[in-house]
Amino acid sequence: MDGGRSGELCLVTGATGYIGGRLVPELLDAGYAVRCLVRTPEKLRDHPWAHRVEIMQGDVTDPESVAVAMKGVAVAYYLVHALGTSRDFERTDRRAAETFAAGAARAGVRRIVYLGGPMPTGTEERDLSPHLRSRAEVGRILGSSDVPTAVLRAAVIIGSGSASFEMLRYLTERLPVMVTPRWVRTRVQPIAVRDVLRYLVGSASLPASVDRSFDIGGPDVLSYRDMMQRYAWVARLPRRLIMPVPVLTTRLSSLWVGLVTPVPPSIARPLADSLRHEVVCREDDITRYIPDPPEGRVGFERAVELALQRIREADVSTRWSSASVPGAPSDPLPTDPGWAGGSLYIDRRARVVDATPDDLWRVVEGIGGENGWYSFPSAWAVRGWLDRLAGGVGLRRGRRDAARLRAGDSLDFWRVEEIEPGRLLRLRAEMRLPGLAWLELMIGQDRQGRTVYLQRALFHPHGLAGHAYWWAVSPFHTAVFGGMARNIALAAESRE
Repeated sequence: MDGGRSGELCLVTGATGYIGGRLVPELLDAGYAVRCLVRTPEKLRDHPWAHRVEIMQGDVTDPESVAVAMKGVAVAYYLVHALGTSRDFERTDRRAAETFAAGAARAGVRRIVYLGGPMPTGTEERDLSPHLRSRAEVGRILGSSDVPTAVLRAAVIIGSGSASFEMLRYLTERLPVMVTPRWVRTRVQPIAVRDVLRYLVGSASLPASVDRSFDIGGPDVLSYRDMMQRYAWVARLPRRLIMPVPVLTTRLSSLWVGLVTPVPPSIARPLADSLRHEVVCREDDITRYIPDPPEGRVGFERAVELALQRIREADVSTRWSSASVPGAPSDPLPTDPGWAGGSLYIDRRARVVDATPDDLWRVVEGIGGENGWYSFPSAWAVRGWLDRLAGGVGLRRGRRDAARLRAGDSLDFWRVEEIEPGRLLRLRAEMRLPGLAWLELMIGQDRQGRTVYLQRALFHPHGLAGHAYWWAVSPFHTAVFGGMARNIALAAESRE
């Protein structure tokens, strides 16, 4: 492998996602300059590395924004996919890959790096799940461009916050006895996220003659049942009783996964669908160019230990939920001029709080997750279950960090839209709703210098169903939103 090319510019797409958000600091530490192409730059604002990178707004399906983003780029990382955004996500993936490949070729980019899915042994591409079939097609499109391309094909990625790990973790921890689909017997070759990142960074300096796909995996080949039992052993849980049955279809098993784990069915289904196929590395050629470290690749049990340690220490830098939920709204904020003339329902609450603004802010920033929502817990729980049954994310995404929030963080079934420390926390709803919803928590002072807590719930209805929804739930607002304002104030005063 060529030596590192310090100072070269790398373009990273998908930087708001799980892998992209971890790759950026690794590239910076390796001496590369980094540019991020994202649809919503605000989501990167609070990342600790944000001030060290160039952030551009754009979309990989838009040739103009791709062309601008590619200027001066040496290595372009393709880490996005349209999974779950619509039934036609394969067409979107195809168009995005074609746009990206053409833009890279025109800009004279010397290498494309793509992290895709594995090609199952003995399976024709037409027989793959839509998820794996689309990943294979994207790799083929990028690889057929005039730019040397490294396609890294990984199966199950084990790391704190990955969708695969969260699915494994919650299934194992919550179900000591499991009636499971047949795919728990399928063999896979999991890989630790730190090895994935090592291969991604190393691919930036591959020789120009390297233009191909590589299978990447860890040292262990396991069935999903083996992974659950080994997870239980590492987590010091009793051995699990696992009984595979033939009647659970992919759709039924994805709904089952969606109910038991925080991973919504829109993501669980392609993960489960992919596990129907045996995905074991057919070659290990990547090590000719990117050698293993002296201690070797991270084994499955060690990867689980590291992930659990990160979770215990609240040091999870990115999660699967860092990326936007498929189908979640990306419309303007309710304060934008575009809302003029539209319907906007508002529930306002205000309270004088006998506490310092700092104490009140600590309560506000700590909301959600294990701390709850400070009112009518059963109502929040029911709303979370209803959202799960409707195919939404529900309440169980929790928080990335127990005490601190940053723009773009997922927070149960909300997303942090804006955060101004000590003053404002604005959350956008990602639950299933006939409209768009926000929750604003604000801190100010009145003319007497007293601390004031201000709270607004905003709802922009879509059609008649949206208006009907607001009026159907409005009788509960006093208990839910009024109780929330009262209890947040009391929590801050008790800190005082």
